[in-house]
Parts: sequence; structure tokens; C-alpha cells
Amino acid sequence: MTKFKPITAAALLFASATFAGMAHAASIEGNWKTASGENAVISKCGGSFCLKLVSGKYSGKTIGRVKASGKKYTGTVTDPSEDKTYSGSASVSGSSMKLTGCALKIFCKTQVWKRR
Repeated sequence: MTKFKPITAAALLFASATFAGMAHAASIEGNWKTASGENAVISKCGGSFCLKLVSGKYSGKTIGRVKASGKKYTGTVTDPSEDKTYSGSASVSGSSMKLTGCALKIFCKTQVWKRR
């Protein structure tokens, strides 16, 4: 009987690690109010999610594309006023989303958007 305990413990450890790795990001799809007050829609586009402004000066402009990566989303975000694209990430918690864009992975700006 004691010979099986290490195998059982190893199996449990493997199962725990496997399920922990299966954690998914909270849904990013939907309508959002940006930090500057515009409305944005995030929807599926191919194998990614596209961020598109639907109000304000840059209405109709796609400003990002991200993919789920564990509990976060990673991809690119575009500053519509400068038309520059940066590496980006987003994480959703309840009705808030933190959206970060970085140049050279060290110069970063973060905004908090609210679900509408």
C-alpha cells in the first residue's frame, strides 16, 4: 500500500498543475467606456479580439488586436491620435479592464476602461 502513495501524490500534483494552467481570462468582449470617455467595442475577429472606437473623433478606427493568454490578453494597441502601435496587454476584473501599451517594453502607459 505505501508504494502507491508517491505515485498518487505525483498524480495529484500533476492534475493540480494541469488545472491551474487551464485558467482562462475573463471575457473581454463587449462595450467599453475608455479612459478619455469614448465608447469602444471589443469583438472577435479571426482568432483574436479587435478593439474598435465607436464614438468620438476617431470613431470607426480599430485601435488594437489581442489574443487570450492565460488570465490576460496580449497583442497590440494603437494610439489613434498619433497612429502609433505598441505592444499591449489587457486584463479584465469585474466591470473594469486595465489596458497597457508599451514601447520597448519599458515605456508603458496604462488606462482603465469600464464595461458599459
